[in-house]
Amino acid sequence: MLLTVAAFIFVLGVLIFVHELGHFIAAKAVGIAVPRFSIGMGPATPLSFTWGETEYRIAWLPFGGYVKMASKEEQEVMGTLEGGELEEEYPPERMFEHKSLGARILVISAGVVMNAIFACVAYAGLALIYGRYVDPTTSLAGVDMEVLPEAAIELADVPFESNILRVNGDSVEHWQDILELVLDPTSERLRFDFAAGIDPVIVNIPGIDVDGRIALATAMRPHLDPRVTSVVPGQPAADAGVEGGDVFVWAGGDSVRTWGELVRIVEDNAGDSVPVTVLRGDTLVDLAVVPVAQSIQDPETGDIEQRGRIGVDRARLRVRYGFGNALVWGVKESWNKASLVLFTLKGIVVRDISPREIGGPILIGQVSGQFARAGFDMLINFMAFLSVNLAILNLLPIPVLDGGHLMLLFLEGIRGKPLSLSLRIRLTQVGLFVLLGIMVWAVANDILRVFGI
Repeated sequence: MLLTVAAFIFVLGVLIFVHELGHFIAAKAVGIAVPRFSIGMGPATPLSFTWGETEYRIAWLPFGGYVKMASKEEQEVMGTLEGGELEEEYPPERMFEHKSLGARILVISAGVVMNAIFACVAYAGLALIYGRYVDPTTSLAGVDMEVLPEAAIELADVPFESNILRVNGDSVEHWQDILELVLDPTSERLRFDFAAGIDPVIVNIPGIDVDGRIALATAMRPHLDPRVTSVVPGQPAADAGVEGGDVFVWAGGDSVRTWGELVRIVEDNAGDSVPVTVLRGDTLVDLAVVPVAQSIQDPETGDIEQRGRIGVDRARLRVRYGFGNALVWGVKESWNKASLVLFTLKGIVVRDISPREIGGPILIGQVSGQFARAGFDMLINFMAFLSVNLAILNLLPIPVLDGGHLMLLFLEGIRGKPLSLSLRIRLTQVGLFVLLGIMVWAVANDILRVFGI
């Protein structure tokens, strides 16, 4: 629980800071006075100080933040939300409304730009430091008929160890490429092209059928050699005499052709002695392994099951990136995530995707804790994705959000003058009502998820 709370505060704190820093830097760059920079809303915590003309504060409510700029007009529109009216007077040339239209658009859009830059840099940094681990195969070892969707039944007739060349026309180099294309929600259907003259297979499962696509990805078995690359000391495999480099050829009386087959045999025999045969160099070695039972949560049902583990690992390919390629990967990955967010928003609007999928702070906290436990790189990956989400959601044309402010500025550019102050105040009130409704809906969804409803 403490890790989850700490991860939640860290994730939101960093992303809010990055967003508001964009507004702050842009405002300073065009000469607008900034009397307050706040992380969070509401009253200030003791973690507040003043430096120069700006008060830097952390507020008690961790739902966003703001950069309060010198402005008479914005004071009446946003004054209550941003801590009340300003007491200090500023010269006209340092007021927001006296800046050019272009300067104001720059200041308002800078927060979204900073969120996008953060995502690109985060993804690029992960590629540069960690690289990517992939399964070096595009060969299909078969399918699990228990979970294979009916629409994909033709995949069951594909011969063992058939190489997948392309999915929906895109070439694939490793198994992760295949999974990403299978799980792509924007594709209408899937076409698998194989080597060796095998006929293509068309799977008519639309991308918006998330459950169907996940079931398909789960059912497809990659052909991975049952070769051990490392053995964990003190675990059943090490105790039985298994060594790095051994290749499992028999286990529990059945031949073993792939890593997946070995895993299934081990998982099903927790606590039982399992006779195995490994190929060590040119010699077959007979051993007996007793898988130890571990509590594993089923990702579909959430049930806790006891599954066998023996403490071995298999080969995975680590793809390394240089600085330039890492930057390209960061931009590409950010764009892919942005496309996914836009597709999801469109699906919610046209009712192809249930509004129940909208999550709020409880879900963010839960997911933050899960990724924090998985490792720092996984947490940064999640933050990058969330930063893309925040950038796009902030561009929605809802007054109060950056997109609403930009909409009003564009209308000002078309009309040659701003909308009346009274109209902007009314639009802001409507925007607040809409935003509050979305937040209430998101929190309600979170609570329903907690109770499994």
